[in-house]
Formats: sequence, C-alpha cells, structure tokens
Amino acid sequence: MEFTVRRSRPELVAPAKPTPRELKPLSDIDSQEGLRFQIPFIMLYRHDPSMEGTDPVGIIRKALAEALVYYYPLAGRLREGGDRKLMVDCTAEGVLFIEADADVTLDQFGDLLHPPFPCFDELLHHLPASYSIINSPLLLIQVTRLKCGGFIMAVRLNHAVSDGPGLLQFLKALSEIARGASQPSILPVWQRELLTARNPPRVTRIHHEYNEQDSYINHQFHPIFMSVPPQNIVQRSFLVRPSQIAALRRQLPNHLARSSSFQVLAACLWRCRTIALQPPPEVEVKLMFIVGVRSLLKPPDGYYGNGFLFPAVVSPAGKLMNNHFGYALEVMRKGKAAVNVEYVRSLVDLTVAKGRLHHTTVRSFIVSDMTHAGFEDVDVGWGKAMHGGIAHSQSTVVPEMTSNFVSSKNSKGERFIVMPISLPALAMEVFVREFNEMLISGPQGPSVNAPGIMSSL
Repeated sequence: MEFTVRRSRPELVAPAKPTPRELKPLSDIDSQEGLRFQIPFIMLYRHDPSMEGTDPVGIIRKALAEALVYYYPLAGRLREGGDRKLMVDCTAEGVLFIEADADVTLDQFGDLLHPPFPCFDELLHHLPASYSIINSPLLLIQVTRLKCGGFIMAVRLNHAVSDGPGLLQFLKALSEIARGASQPSILPVWQRELLTARNPPRVTRIHHEYNEQDSYINHQFHPIFMSVPPQNIVQRSFLVRPSQIAALRRQLPNHLARSSSFQVLAACLWRCRTIALQPPPEVEVKLMFIVGVRSLLKPPDGYYGNGFLFPAVVSPAGKLMNNHFGYALEVMRKGKAAVNVEYVRSLVDLTVAKGRLHHTTVRSFIVSDMTHAGFEDVDVGWGKAMHGGIAHSQSTVVPEMTSNFVSSKNSKGERFIVMPISLPALAMEVFVREFNEMLISGPQGPSVNAPGIMSSL
C-alpha cells in the first residue's frame, strides 16, 4: 500500500497563556536509560457528517495550546544533571505540530486495523533534529486529513517524561477542551518524588532485569542473531481469537487457568520463541513483562509520570523448551507476585546506585499488554477513534527482543489480540509450527498475517 502525504512546515505550538518558568525533576524511574527513547501512538477517525466543514487540524491545534497551559512541562525541554538525573526545563517553547493531507481513505487501510501501519513514517514525520532525548520537543503531533473526510492523529512521546497512561491522560484533557470544556476534568499532578530513590539507596531484592554481567547491546539472545543479515529478520503478527485463548486455558490446571489472557499468551510466546532459537539447554533465558505500579504506590489522580516496571523471570532454556507452557506461566506468575512496594523501592534504588543502568537485553524477551490502553476513547469531536494505540508493535532500542500486544477488531465486530514477533526467517518457521501445535486443540488454528515490515538489528 502506497499513498502520498503533503505536509506543511512543522511549527511549535506553545501554551496559550503564560506558564511558570522552573526546573521540575523527573523521577528516578523516568531517568533510567531504558526509557530514553521516543514512542509513537496513532488514532484513526472516520468522517462524521455532523462535523462537515469543521477542520480537525484547527480544532486540535487550538486545544493543544490550551491543554499545554495545564500540562506546561510538556512544552519544555529535558536537561540532564551531573548524576544523569533528568529534569524538565519549563521553557514554554512548545511541542512540534504538523498539518498534513493524504490521498488515501480509511477503508484502504483494510478491515482489521493494527500495527505496523503502512507508510507510518508519512503519517508521523520524524524530524531528525527533534529526535534527541535531551533539549528537544517532548511531543510531536501530526494530524493528517484523508480524502474520505476522516483523519489520523499520530503522536510521538519522549518516553522519559511519561508513559502510555500519562499520555492518554493528556490527550483526554486535549479532547475535552476540543469539545468545549474550559479545563480538563482531571488536573495534572507532578509528584515525581513518589518514584525517587531512598537516601542512601537500599537494594533489598534480586532484579534479574538489571544484570550487570550481561553486556548491553553487544550480545543478542543467541549467536544466530549475530550472523543473520538484517534483511533475513522478519516480523509477523499473530491474530488470536478469544476462543483460541479459551482452548489454551483448557490445557492448564485450575490455578493457572485463571491467569489473564496476556499472561497465557506471553508464556506461550516465550516458550515457542526459545524453541525456535534453540539456545543451549543450560543457558538461562529471561522473560521481562510490564507491571504497572500505580495501584501499589497510589499516586493522586492526575499523576502522569512513568508508573511501571519490567521485572524479569529466568529459566534454564532446556526446562522451558521441554515442559508444557504451563511451566512458563507458573514462572511468570511467581515473578509478578513478587512485585510489591518494597520491590519497587529496591529497583528504584538500584537504578540510582548503579548509574542508571539499561535493562539487560541478553537472552531476553520483553512483552507488554497494550490491549486495554484506551486510546480509542480520545474523542476530539468526531467520536471515538476506529483504532487507537501504540503505532509500532516494537519500539524499543532492540525491537527484535520486544512484543507489544494490542487489541483490534474487524468490521464484523470480532475482536483479536495481535501479537507481533521478529525472528530470523528460519527460526520463524519453527516458531509458527510450535505455536500452531499449542493451539491445535482449539476450534480454529491461528491467523497469521504475512510478514510485515522487515526489522533490522
């Protein structure tokens, strides 16, 4: 699928009123190395006859300026302190905004909307000069009108300053103002000290996700990755129906069958991926998964900082490959159960004591659940989005090690969980076979999309 996008010159949208000039420290979770990257989101909207003659670009641009009065740190720039602690310099310089038009309709994107989206770089133009984490705009927003009368709003967020729930809170504030509200229904709260290290730091738990013996980036999961040309790495998206998840649950004992769909599928993928890559059986492999900590720390309503961890669980590769996926699920559940308030405090202290380490990527697989992210609820006047959520299913420093699960539905209203994964071509064949076998007892086999955009190492 190809289409042409005509973009206006990028502009800076500043807060509509004067805002405080101050330095606001980020938390020690915000400041860790592993969150210093840009993360893209996308929302797609159909034409609404009742909004005929109303320009979404103008509505969103104006609401953005007014929302930034309340969220004025987002109009500033990140600075780095002597200990690599990040802070926001509230300069009111503004966020980047791009107006665009595309000669494509929403229907041309297909019946089932999910990442990766065709020509996404055209829908969110990545300006090289703005990509730096330090001293660059914290948000980039592109609104693209479509020839069917619908439009697409794509957003790129500097992950160090906020996470998905934090961005969603800001976009909902923007949408409320776009629909005529005088101020957001939930006012923003900074309070990043909630996730600041103790003095002195006290590391009281084991954190496999920050193993200093693992050299970051210089090694991959298995030697096969080091010898495979980038063009031989393929990405596929697996579309799994609720009935197939139910079939997987029927293979589990009662105490495991109550696990979430995300946990069940993550355990399956971890085992299948390990089998596909065939590491030596004695080697320890890791599964890292996103765990929100807002419910543990109970920040006030309006908190929009990063509020999650990615604890790691480990297993000898042989045990993972030779056991039923229920073994992987049990390991994952025990790891999640260990995440309590003291675990969070210990991890925050570790990131500071060890110089803001990057989480390990060696022999690791990182999964996150974006199926209930809620971005489709952002209504700027044209109703809910047809689809909303993360735009790239793999958007971290080492995308081949990650899989973000998203939710999608087709025109019949059928819902699917979409699970992307990247592997060398030969390993992908093994992965597909193993995953098929896991689902064989279900009423239907898995639906596997054709290979998507090639990933590169």
